Amino acid sequence: MSLNKEIAKRRTFAIIAHPDAGKTTLTEKLLLFGGAIQTAGAVKSNKIETATKSDWMEIEKQRGISVATSVMGFEYKDIKINLLDTPGHQDFAEDTYRTLTAVDSVIMVIDCVKGVEIQTEKLMEVCRMRNTPVICFINKLDREGRDPYELLDEVEEKLNIQVRPLSWPIGMGKGFKGVYNLYDKKLNLFSPSQRKLSDDRAVFDDLSESRLDELIGQNNANQLREDVELIEGVYPDFDTKEYLEGKVAPVFFGSAVNNFGVNEMLDTFIRIAPAPKSRNTEDREVLPTESKFSGFVFKIHANMDPNHRNRIAFLRICSGKFERNKPYNHVRGPKPLRFSNVTQFMAQDREMVDEAFPGDIIGLYDTGNLKIGDTLTDGENMTFKGIPSFSPEIFKEVINKDAMKTKQLEKGLKQLMEEGVAQLFTFDMGSRKVIGTVGQLQFEVIQFRLKQEYNASVEFAPMQLYKACWISSSDKKKLDEFVQSKNRHIARDKDGKLVFMAESKSWLQMVQDNYPEIEFHFTSEF
Repeated sequence: MSLNKEIAKRRTFAIIAHPDAGKTTLTEKLLLFGGAIQTAGAVKSNKIETATKSDWMEIEKQRGISVATSVMGFEYKDIKINLLDTPGHQDFAEDTYRTLTAVDSVIMVIDCVKGVEIQTEKLMEVCRMRNTPVICFINKLDREGRDPYELLDEVEEKLNIQVRPLSWPIGMGKGFKGVYNLYDKKLNLFSPSQRKLSDDRAVFDDLSESRLDELIGQNNANQLREDVELIEGVYPDFDTKEYLEGKVAPVFFGSAVNNFGVNEMLDTFIRIAPAPKSRNTEDREVLPTESKFSGFVFKIHANMDPNHRNRIAFLRICSGKFERNKPYNHVRGPKPLRFSNVTQFMAQDREMVDEAFPGDIIGLYDTGNLKIGDTLTDGENMTFKGIPSFSPEIFKEVINKDAMKTKQLEKGLKQLMEEGVAQLFTFDMGSRKVIGTVGQLQFEVIQFRLKQEYNASVEFAPMQLYKACWISSSDKKKLDEFVQSKNRHIARDKDGKLVFMAESKSWLQMVQDNYPEIEFHFTSEF
């Protein structure tokens, strides 16, 4: 098959949501419809397993949360779907943010009872940075939830995106009768089934047919007619181009736990969602159809066994064809790298692959050469943009409890930061090291792993910091003056970029007002 045909048949997307909105359940049902698993629930074992049962994984299990993005591939109606299920827990939001750089579109799950939640808003901001196309799936219609119109208004207001319903619920909770597919003009009647697939659909080109009253009752039929008339009158026709530009979000309603409304969304998704798109490097735009291979590492999943330092680097292929055992240019590194152990993740199985194409996510077994953001190419020296670090919310100073283990501590911090576990800032004055995270749990993880894997003992001292702001200026002299005048508040991130460590919101505002020539950025990508 030609490269163009391979690209056209691929869809690479992430499922994102606030915790408990039903994200993993929806993932299961998509795999069920795709034939990747036979019964719902089988995918629960899918989280990528490490080679040994390690203490770190024990922490993960004790907390009962996922800290790793799962990658799953399956075929549906001749389309190769690469699905990334992201952690919902906000302590691991950085992992989700990075995952969003590797996909071409997103399905956002919203709980019909709770509506748009804070984590959903943060995730939408990341999607907007790249104009990533978003489909909304409003879940849990089998429960008594909020009015559908109210939910649509909230999505538009809080997520700052236009919506266009492509399916519409008939009733809710105990009175839930089904969903009318506005895109295909089909009625899907609800029958609760958590494990089986049903195909109980009726086609209605004209909702005035009396058959509708017979199927769902006169009151429900009249309400549906009114709703559809209102929707078609208020909302403009669905425009695929606007969706692909990230300007409008199609909305589907359903109940993932009951397999309901998922099929309609999946059928529409494979028709409208983008095939692999171009990606920007610091020098130029890379098209997926280019013959030479290129790709970037967006996640590293370490094997926590101290005796084996191998890690899996997740690589998004951006152009050309990847071939196993072929040497590729490691843009940041001193020499080319070749990979004999290359996997793709098909439902709960890992499968060795000899080749992969744009849009595919592959796992490269790595001994420590790769880090997040690294680019691999078939010769060209270029670096892909778009893997940001966000300003953390909790800051603590690293206190070394054993001066004899300083080298081990330096090495451990360097490697853990390369994995993306947290962010490290080193103050210019005094070389104090400060770790920034989005959640408390990461500090426990870092402390544990430093001790177990690097034999380095640390404590963390809380710091009163509000934000880490990356700084820049078109006037180098003004930037140098600012750095000198605020020296005790200046640090550098792991890549050596200048960061201003603000102690409070009001003080940051005052500094911004006093230094208009300095630009303050809340992500490292600017």
